[in-house]
Amino acid sequence: MARTMAPLAHGREGSVCEPVATPRGLTALRALIEAAPSRSEIKALAAGRAALDVRDPRSIERAFGDLSPTIAVNTAAYTAVDKAETDQDAAFSLNRDGARAFAAAAARRNIPVIHLSTHYVFDGTKPAPYVESDAPRPATVFGRSKLEGEHAVRDANPQHVIIRTGWVFGPTGQNFATKILGAADGGAPLRVVSDQHGNPTYAPHLAAAILDVARMISAGDLRGSGWGTYHASGTGVTSWHGLAGEMFECAAKRGRRGVLLEPIASADYPTQAPRPKNSELDCAKFERTFGLRLPAWQQGVADCVARLTTG
Repeated sequence: MARTMAPLAHGREGSVCEPVATPRGLTALRALIEAAPSRSEIKALAAGRAALDVRDPRSIERAFGDLSPTIAVNTAAYTAVDKAETDQDAAFSLNRDGARAFAAAAARRNIPVIHLSTHYVFDGTKPAPYVESDAPRPATVFGRSKLEGEHAVRDANPQHVIIRTGWVFGPTGQNFATKILGAADGGAPLRVVSDQHGNPTYAPHLAAAILDVARMISAGDLRGSGWGTYHASGTGVTSWHGLAGEMFECAAKRGRRGVLLEPIASADYPTQAPRPKNSELDCAKFERTFGLRLPAWQQGVADCVARLTTG
């Protein structure tokens, strides 16, 4: 049985209409822990900050000793995109240095690591979906800290699977879905950015894929070595405005009152850190290697809204 350990995330993110950073570590971690009980071959062990602070090597060593994982998943991240512009030390401490310490501790025990990264390693100017071989050009401190975290993981642990994802949402935690549906309760029109595009990723779908990768690593079922960097996001593309519209359409079918959505340009919603215009990730390599393809983002929206509006 694979014993998969994942640390909690750190950091906060912005307002409801703002395209926020991904991956949303706490949202992803909760989805992992929720999905794990249905997998008899995997026992998931979550370590909160008190038990495992990736910024503290001694804390990491204690957690590995206490939990004895066979695979380690790093979901911890500093994700306050705007704040990172003026809080660079904190962002790099967690996203780069913490990632290195976590991966190195796993390597010393010959334990593979699955590390979550983000589309923010790209600047979003490419007119087509990003593939893994595209040269990263982060335009933000957050993106640079996550890119350096990728380099640190590769250098520290040869047994690594780095998964870049984007636009993660879910029924728990603070994320786009919970924030925008909550804001709709006020009844006032909502202004949502419409000129940025990406692959919305439902956290439970991402969690299921991560657990499948962990199972394959544990069973030695990968084609070739399987180690490397991959893109894994929901299938299909939309804008933040399109994502919000789909959420409200699903909510209306469940009896929630409608709300007026006003599309706006990125220039109408200035942020301290620039947001990528194109966050679309090509996930073909992930599908070829692992035989996995995340469901359509609309399926995730339907399930998410159902869970958030039940009762």
